[in-house]
Amino acid sequence: MGTEFQDIFVFTITVWDVLANMLVALLCGIIIAMVYRYTYRGLNYSTSFTVSLIMLTMITAIVIMVIGNNLARAFGMVGAMSIIRFRTAVKDASDIMFIFFALSIGLAAGVKLYAIAMVGTLVVSLVYFVVMKFNFSLPHSREYLVQIVANNPTLPDNPFGEIFKRHCRRHKLVNVKTIGDENSEEVEFSYYLSLNDREKGKALINSLKQISGVKYVNLFFDED
Repeated sequence: MGTEFQDIFVFTITVWDVLANMLVALLCGIIIAMVYRYTYRGLNYSTSFTVSLIMLTMITAIVIMVIGNNLARAFGMVGAMSIIRFRTAVKDASDIMFIFFALSIGLAAGVKLYAIAMVGTLVVSLVYFVVMKFNFSLPHSREYLVQIVANNPTLPDNPFGEIFKRHCRRHKLVNVKTIGDENSEEVEFSYYLSLNDREKGKALINSLKQISGVKYVNLFFDED
């Protein structure tokens, strides 16, 4: 029993093991970073964060190799990590997911579970590609807000109805207001609508601009 307890403080690793673990972590980290790069849809893409995903995978593998099966090192590492304060705010939930992704793969590579590291990286990456490709997170029906500014005297009767019927599943007038003073002839119309095709928003705008009296059109929607 005493011998078995002492064995948990013994951990041997060769230089070749270190190099192999680091190489697997590097390859998996590059794949994770590439997936992040080609699927990112936000407005604040950071090249440093992409590079950090690669380094994070490798550093996690190093940390696991340092700890090994030594309990004293494990508790010491926890104490050292508790000193660090991360002051960079993570604004996108997908960024947190990629950080955890890199940590998990780094853990697998650090304990020489190469099959789990490689297969896990490929499978999770493939699933994420499919989810993003088919817009799994978007609702089936998506509402947009369109604002139309026009000179009221030159507008025909019911000027937007036919165009909305061609491009939209449904539409609803939510606001009409005069722009400027009381004698101004410019009127702003606001509609909530759902498009037949989410990719044809530009076609709707172009059709509305062709109506006599329309000055400009704005289409608003949430970022994917």
